[in-house]
Order: sequence, then structure tokens, then C-alpha cells
Amino acid sequence: MKPEPLESLIIAGTAYRSRLLVGTGKYKDFDETRRAIEASGAQIVTVAIRRTNIGQNPNEPNILDALPPTRFTMLPNTAGCYSAEDAVRTLRLARELLSTESKQHNLVKLEVLGDSKSLFPNMPETLKAAQTLVKEGFDVMVYCSDDPILAKQLEEIGCVAVMPLASLIGSGMGILNPWNLSLIIEHAKVPVLVDAGVGTASDAAIAMELGCDGVLMNTAIAAAKNPVLMASAMKKAVEAGREAYLAGRMPKKFYGATPSSPTAGVIGS
Repeated sequence: MKPEPLESLIIAGTAYRSRLLVGTGKYKDFDETRRAIEASGAQIVTVAIRRTNIGQNPNEPNILDALPPTRFTMLPNTAGCYSAEDAVRTLRLARELLSTESKQHNLVKLEVLGDSKSLFPNMPETLKAAQTLVKEGFDVMVYCSDDPILAKQLEEIGCVAVMPLASLIGSGMGILNPWNLSLIIEHAKVPVLVDAGVGTASDAAIAMELGCDGVLMNTAIAAAKNPVLMASAMKKAVEAGREAYLAGRMPKKFYGATPSSPTAGVIGS
């Protein structure tokens, strides 16, 4: 019997089949970007507005030609911003560039960084920017530390998803603090997505097995020796991790020497 189809991920009232969100940086060219993202099955694609052309530079190649908004949901982000003011200004520009006559683009990813070496989030500035953006009608998905109290504050401000780091951006170190992530998941009423630190498919599966609603990654795919193949692996890992979480794992036991088949009625009993 086939398992039931996995339920949709709901963000800001929109349903998505894929729980894997991917970035567009660090690929060798737009063709590799497109092929990797197609292999990932991702529907939400995040774009660094300060580093990627989505129309603000008419004389440069536009990533929207490779990843048309008719096929993908664009998630503009504020990578490279170190203050609330810069982040808000960047996302106002993104909304202007991505909105159409019939629809305003409100879905954004907020990240305000503390320093250029660790890329750890500056949480006071993140909170300040989130308050401004929510008041202006943005649907804010927010990169944050794995602090359960701050994650709850961002939810209470009105962010549509909280995105705690698993480990530092680009580190590939995987899930370093599963206990904090579990606390955030336990108390959240909005989607919780791991953002940053995933290095390989098992990391993505672990995040999903913990109960995360999704995973966002860029370097883990783009920096792989074969990005397209890694994108395919990540797709499967996210799906498998979600299925395992929904199935409910067996309890852990110090001794596991319980027969897996009945002993009554067997020869010699």
C-alpha cells in the first residue's frame, strides 16, 4: 500500500508541496542554478537582493529569466544587511521589483547579520526590522538564532515563519543544538524551518525528524561536487525525514534485545 501524500506546507496562507527551500547563490552560472533547483523540487527560491539581479540592473543577466516567477515563488532576502534600516530598505526595493499590476509581492526573508565572519544574526536589529516590516504589510520569514524566547517574540510580532540556524551559515556543520530547535518547535504556532548549517542529506533528514516544517539551504547544494545530484538527494532527505516524523519512531532503549518475532509456539518452546 502506498503511503498517503505528505500534507502541504502552509506559509502566509499559501500551500506548497515541497518543504525544501533553496537559495540561488554560489553556482557557476544560471544554467547550473536552474538545473539544481529543478532537481530539488523546491517551489520557494530565495534571492539575495544585494547580490543578485532581479531587474534592478537592466544591463546584467536577470535570474528571473532562468527562474521565472510564474514557476517559482521568489523569496527576496536581505543577505549582506547589518542593520534594521538597511534590511527594511532592501525589502521595500524587492517588493517594488517583484510586484505586478495585479498582485503585490509581500513574502520576504529577513536576515540582519551581526558580523561578516560568523554571519550570526543580530537579534536586536532583527526584531526591530521585523516590527517595521510587519506593520508595512510584509509576510516576514525570519532568520534567527536558536533562542526559543526570541523565536517566540518574532512570532508574536507577526512573522509568518521563524527560521533558526542549525549552525553557522555556510559551515555545513549540521544540527548542533537539537534541544533548542525542539523547544522552538514545541511552542511555535507558525512554521519553523531550519535555515543555515545543513551540509548533507542526513542533516536535512534530522531537521525534519525533529519536527521542523521545512529546511532552507544554499551552500550545501551549490558547493557540492555535483550540485544537481545533491539537490536531488536533499529533496529525498526532506521527504524521508518528514515521513519518519509523521510515522513516529520507536522508543530508544538502553537494551534492545527484545525478540522481533513471537516466541510462543515455536519449536523447542
